[in-house]
Amino acid sequence: MRGKYGFDPYLALIVAAAQFVIARGASWGQQGFREPLDPYAYGLLLVGPLAILLQRRFPLLGTAAGLLACDLFLIGGYAYGPSFISTGALLFLLVARGRRLMAWLMATMTLLSFIGYAWLVGNRDLFHSVWILTFVMLFMVVAELVRIVRERRAERERITEEEARRQASEERLTMAQELHDVLAHNISLIHVQASTALHLMDANPEQARTALSTIKTASKEVLGEMRSVLNVLREGAPRSPTAGLDRLDDLVERSGMDVKLERAGSRPLPPQVERAAYRIVQESLTNAARHAPGSAVSVSLDYGERELVIQVADSGATTAPVLSEDGSGNGIPGMRERASALGGTLVAGPSGTGFQVEARLPLPEETTS
Repeated sequence: MRGKYGFDPYLALIVAAAQFVIARGASWGQQGFREPLDPYAYGLLLVGPLAILLQRRFPLLGTAAGLLACDLFLIGGYAYGPSFISTGALLFLLVARGRRLMAWLMATMTLLSFIGYAWLVGNRDLFHSVWILTFVMLFMVVAELVRIVRERRAERERITEEEARRQASEERLTMAQELHDVLAHNISLIHVQASTALHLMDANPEQARTALSTIKTASKEVLGEMRSVLNVLREGAPRSPTAGLDRLDDLVERSGMDVKLERAGSRPLPPQVERAAYRIVQESLTNAARHAPGSAVSVSLDYGERELVIQVADSGATTAPVLSEDGSGNGIPGMRERASALGGTLVAGPSGTGFQVEARLPLPEETTS
């Protein structure tokens, strides 16, 4: 019942108890000029709480029944005060549930009935009528303010939830891209090293053993990355990928190629720039291993005041590429998307006998010192 009707049964019970208790006290305090309570009076006091139970399904009928019972209670000459509680609760619920026009119309009917009753019993004092008007208006304004506060709080909660879902979705997409880059790089590396090991197994066992060792390390990293990302996705707790330029030396060492790494300057970078730079170098090395095996590769990082310049160039293949037709074709577009997402640029194309990738990633003002 709670799921369907919410707080209504509890509110109705509270209103009923409050009206009965206040009615007994008010009747005792108003002896001599108001009628004592009788079964008819108690029956009228029960109509209001019952109307609260019905109002969610029958808003107009429930509210009208409660207001009519309040008027009959007054016309019956019973004590002032207790019947007003259910009236206020019914009007407040209408406002809180967004039925504002109906609420203000019923409030106007309540006002007219109260003033009409006062005139009927001979109380035609203008001040008394103004007091009733002020009280009803003040009550409705408070109800409207409560409604506004609740709606704004609900809107803030909705926006917060949507933002959390959006961020979770973006982080999952980021992790998917990170996983794609890791897989593409390491699977390509494994393929190249496996081909090398097979080719040199008889002629140069020592070099073949080195290639197999590289395969073992790369496959272990792939499994670790996949397990980490899949666990995060399963638990529904996104995290930021950890790839950064501090792992660049290890990346170069595991590439299995003749790579020369140069850094011009060094300073802390924003995490998103770190990740993008690392993945651009990783993808460039993957492309070099796939399309230019045996070439000499140079990787340079230039930490400028306004931007980080990354250059990865190879001297061209010295042996037949083993993976030139196996790629997805998304390597360079993916790198370009990473650079563009940060407001940077990426240019890739032939350079002499080889190929060169140059990326420029802007650095935010606060990272400079």
